[in-house]
Amino acid sequence: MKTALTIAGSDSSGGAGIQADLKTFSALGVYGMSAIVSVTAQNTQGVDDVEDLSPKIIGGQINAIFRDIPVGAVKIGMVSNSAAIRTIAEKLKEFRPKYVVLDPVMVSKSGFDLLKPEARETLIRELLPLATVVTPNLFETERLVGRKVETLEAMRQAAKEIFDMGPESVLVKGGHLEEGPIDIFYDGTQFHQFAGKRIDTNNTHGTGCTLSSAIAAYLAKGLSLADAIQEAKTYIQGAIEHSLPLGHGHGPTHHFYRWFPEGE
Repeated sequence: MKTALTIAGSDSSGGAGIQADLKTFSALGVYGMSAIVSVTAQNTQGVDDVEDLSPKIIGGQINAIFRDIPVGAVKIGMVSNSAAIRTIAEKLKEFRPKYVVLDPVMVSKSGFDLLKPEARETLIRELLPLATVVTPNLFETERLVGRKVETLEAMRQAAKEIFDMGPESVLVKGGHLEEGPIDIFYDGTQFHQFAGKRIDTNNTHGTGCTLSSAIAAYLAKGLSLADAIQEAKTYIQGAIEHSLPLGHGHGPTHHFYRWFPEGE
């Protein structure tokens, strides 16, 4: 059985974070494990509150997993403070997983800051150099490079700059790109474009979490990075097309759309 570990925050509404990651792992046939970094009080309308767990229990969760169960890939999502980031980086250096997919979650769809401003530099310094691939959306890309990123050419330049921060590769997600939902992948040598189609839906809660955890799942199953990204893009496209009209805000994607008949 292939396995994957998510290190991220918990979403009480189930559409993003740890919950989305574990659903994605299961949907793609990978045994999922988790190390919870923060607990959020949130729903489809926004984030009401966040409480961070201590570095001790974060490190303890990671220790417990790696010392018992093989980890095929690691996905890192919301890590809100510098102490948590340093603990995770220390454990990754200790256990040296083969694949690390870093989704630099910074702000929720409702505008709630999920990464404390002072932790941005810690994230860049400590976690980016440990990543097999880092997957920022356009807003996160702008935070990382310090300027607006609104075109494909600007995405390519930003991908180069983020690559220079230390990861093995970069996937800049263009879901809100005016030219269409096109992602730019850069491996330090060449660029690849991954195009999707825009779906007219308000139910996109957790799409970034789901994509990055799908990449981790496919890497754990032995796919190349380019193939893992392509398969993950296909999966998230279907999850959005079959998204669930739950709640009064941004509803969740349907992680198990391949297994449940329409409407069930």
